[in-house]
Amino acid sequence: MNTMDFDARLAPYAAHSSKSRGRQHPEPPAGSRSEFQRDRDRIIHSTAFRRLEYKTQVFLNHEGDLFRTRLTHSIEVAQIGRTLARSLGLNEDLVEATALAHDLGHTPFGHVGQDVLNECMKDYGGFEHNLQSLRVVDKLEEHYGAFDGLNLTFETREGILKHCSLTNARQLGELGQRFIDRSQPSLEAQLTNLADEIAYNNHDIDDGLRSGLLTMAQMDEVPLFARHRHAVEAQYPGLPGRRALYETIRLMITAMTADLVDTSAALLKEAAPQSIDDVRAAPPLIRFSPQMRAETTALKRFLYANLYRHFQVNRMRVKASRIVRELFDAFMTDPVLLPNDYQVEGDPMGQARKIADYIAGMTDRYAIREHRRIFSLDHF
Repeated sequence: MNTMDFDARLAPYAAHSSKSRGRQHPEPPAGSRSEFQRDRDRIIHSTAFRRLEYKTQVFLNHEGDLFRTRLTHSIEVAQIGRTLARSLGLNEDLVEATALAHDLGHTPFGHVGQDVLNECMKDYGGFEHNLQSLRVVDKLEEHYGAFDGLNLTFETREGILKHCSLTNARQLGELGQRFIDRSQPSLEAQLTNLADEIAYNNHDIDDGLRSGLLTMAQMDEVPLFARHRHAVEAQYPGLPGRRALYETIRLMITAMTADLVDTSAALLKEAAPQSIDDVRAAPPLIRFSPQMRAETTALKRFLYANLYRHFQVNRMRVKASRIVRELFDAFMTDPVLLPNDYQVEGDPMGQARKIADYIAGMTDRYAIREHRRIFSLDHF
């Protein structure tokens, strides 16, 4: 199938596979797949993607089988993203590839792992999980004879790099230029960013209530949740709690996605971009309405105060931070503790980066096991 055929149904301002800026290492066409479908397939078959199954979203992997992990989160983002992209005439395959890859560089133990690793790396260039995701797909995956990494298209790599410091952006050439001149990425990248927000806002409510760290009475303090819960009660009087919760979250996701589509469609009609280059030169065009933005911000603040900083989650954070910090310090002090592929002689900067790669690639349980191997007297 010709790549033009994949693009025929897309809006002119979408990312067209046939007009991609290409790959770092040129390759023949993908045949029956579009270039962005090929990206998606490479991501799904990557080692880093499989590891997401055992990486924390909010709760440690071993704390329960039904809590979200980085893998299930990424799948939910991809599902929401594809639905939104279809409604707006955007490239679903690019959105899916970006969604599935956006957390590939995330550390074990969720955001605390990232924060601690960044502190450990402060004298060695720092650590940014978005940049690490890019490093995974550009360098660290080892599947092909002709190149390191997955050799993804520019557009997928652009979507992965959601945030980036100016210092690092200046080292990334064309890919980092938008952070310097403050231009926008593709609409697909903008959309995936908000699909990520919709996914974690809603599934963290589910996980928080399932864990018992949040209660329905607490959640009623959040207008966005309370409004939809009351709508469920009116439609299904006496519906059992779990099913009522699922119905409430379903309505919340529907409301958020509908608001985003309606608001973005109006912005696109007003701006009338005729190409992806017009999109890059415009302000952000994928957005929530002011009212929905205010409500989602209130929800995030509630979750931060009542779930992410709950004392039981804080206990996990303290344990996790000790594991990451102590592993980093031990490896820097004695690099011989590392596998041979991660040892770098005579280059502290290079050695620190290799250690960051090693730790960031760990699953929760592997990090815990590695810490025990090194520090527990029971492991000889």
